[in-house]
Amino acid sequence: MLKVLFVGSECAPYAKCGGLADVVASLPKALRAMGVDARIAMPLYGSIDRGRYGIVPDGTCLVNAGGGEVNGCGVHCALADGGVPVWFVEHERFFARGGVYDEHGAAFGDNAFRFGLLCMAAAQICRDREWMPDVVHVHDWPTSLFPVLMESWRRQGRAFGNAGSVLTIHNQAYQGYSHPSVMGYLGLGGEFFSPDALESYGQLNLLKGGIQFADRVTTVSPTYAREVLGEPGGNGLSGYLRGRGGEFQGILNGVDYDEWNPEGDPLIPARYGADDMGGKAACKEALRGMFGLARDDAPVFGMVGRLVEQKGIGLLRDVADWVLGEMRMQLVVLGTGERWAEDWLRGLAWRHPGRVGVRIGYSNELAHRIEAGSDFFLMPSLFEPCGLSQIYALRYGTLPVVHATGGLADTIEQYDERSGAGTGFKFGAPTPQALHDAIGWAVSTWYDRREHMDRLRRQAMSVRFGWDDSARRYLEVYEAVVRRRGGGGN
Repeated sequence: MLKVLFVGSECAPYAKCGGLADVVASLPKALRAMGVDARIAMPLYGSIDRGRYGIVPDGTCLVNAGGGEVNGCGVHCALADGGVPVWFVEHERFFARGGVYDEHGAAFGDNAFRFGLLCMAAAQICRDREWMPDVVHVHDWPTSLFPVLMESWRRQGRAFGNAGSVLTIHNQAYQGYSHPSVMGYLGLGGEFFSPDALESYGQLNLLKGGIQFADRVTTVSPTYAREVLGEPGGNGLSGYLRGRGGEFQGILNGVDYDEWNPEGDPLIPARYGADDMGGKAACKEALRGMFGLARDDAPVFGMVGRLVEQKGIGLLRDVADWVLGEMRMQLVVLGTGERWAEDWLRGLAWRHPGRVGVRIGYSNELAHRIEAGSDFFLMPSLFEPCGLSQIYALRYGTLPVVHATGGLADTIEQYDERSGAGTGFKFGAPTPQALHDAIGWAVSTWYDRREHMDRLRRQAMSVRFGWDDSARRYLEVYEAVVRRRGGGGN
């Protein structure tokens, strides 16, 4: 049986900042259904409710960092959805704080130490329990140190079994720059501080190290894979990805429809399906009540996500008063992020009472209610590696309005005003005028082509982006890594 260890900084439902957490939870679940022994290692953050999730102590492990420093870590365990074993690494100094990032989504200054310890502890847990993976699957810059450490251990004659590694890049804009002083803590020799390893402009670039030393590199949609092979999409790393040749590919993220399904979702006020949309109307009215919106026949646009420039919050700022002044529509927003964005949204709601509702923060329940109760789902991201919220929206019959980039381009079929075909509204240029026009197109469809609205909803709800196909493609990647390493079945 193939054994795969997922190492991630977050995993739903325990800790979630974005779509990475959903993938780290749902891909192992799909793989276990295919006969793979997939397990997860992640930090035990202070914000995680151990009792709620059945997290129990499972011993300790000692991590020998560079310079002779020994870190004692608690080990806890739980079973995630689908029977996936999860190991939680407890360490007071690094993980007792609230979560992955600070309350505004900013990285902590010692993140290279924090996630370096996670990688070393995950490896030690496997050694202590005599469960050695065939493949270690790491995600984004926080755990991209694992392939670097594996190479360092191999050169020192203490290889991590016969394991290979796969790095998945969920967002290449975030690369994990750190001071070189962390190298001593990680036990890395000076040879790793070079342009063909971790060094970048005199600092460590953790994502670059993962790209250089992982056996295979993937990203989360085919279009984003093409975008990052050039600049500016590659954020300075395009040449290194081009150097991987066929060892780099884009595999579209899947969705766990056991959780995101309006026909059985316990978090929404009423259930519904494509053949009976009455429940969606009830969800819309409940959503209006929660956000203090006026009750009329205006369409509701929903938005859920991090309030940062990448997600198009600046683009929305440039058009929000404009479209609200011209069009009969309503807007609800759920998210947290940069302080200016939070303050601007509060001001927008104050200027448009009964038409704009804002919640600063994150709530999984409220995210489900927005997906179900909105008529349109707004994702004006400047770039979007994959995106999952627009896929959730499709399943709930909530039509996405998106910038045609990355995974948004791959998952949304453009509305054809002549035939009524399509699943959403895409705009090509990330400009205020283009976003204004796309929102106007959706609003005019709502009022003037209601028969198309009904058809678009049915078409959207029939689309599936489950994990079956993507999990099989990942399985092919793992098998190629095992062949490269000349082993398997540890």
